Amino acid sequence: MLKGIDPLLTPQLLYLLAEMGHGDEIVVADANFTAATLAGTRPVVHLPGAGVLRASEAVLSLLPLDAAVSQPVAFMQVCHTPPGYRSALQREVTACLLERGWIDDAARCEATERFAFYERVKRAHAIVLTGEPQPYGNFLFKKGVIAEALRP
Repeated sequence: MLKGIDPLLTPQLLYLLAEMGHGDEIVVADANFTAATLAGTRPVVHLPGAGVLRASEAVLSLLPLDAAVSQPVAFMQVCHTPPGYRSALQREVTACLLERGWIDDAARCEATERFAFYERVKRAHAIVLTGEPQPYGNFLFKKGVIAEALRP
């Protein structure tokens, strides 16, 4: 365990987060997600004792979201629901992102059709598979930069 580091972040997950570059994406997924199939050769980190909200909080405690894109967060759209629908879990994660100041507007979270979400996952850096029983609890987070102000 390290001082100041969320204890949910395993050594493997810390390594993967440190390895990511600007624009890389990481998936935090529910227990129903087809992680092994979609990951291909990319790593899958198992956090069976954590839900999606808790795992997202841990990951985002270290990972800056990309400020250079309009929607650095994507979530899997619940099938057969009207535009704008968000499940309770999706609303909870979005509210957490807003409360922590990681985003400034809920519109920075993009609902993504299921199969389009799967295609993005195939390009993600890694997948964090949680024990979350709630379906459609799948999020993509695009990494931003930690930088000092540009020098004139």
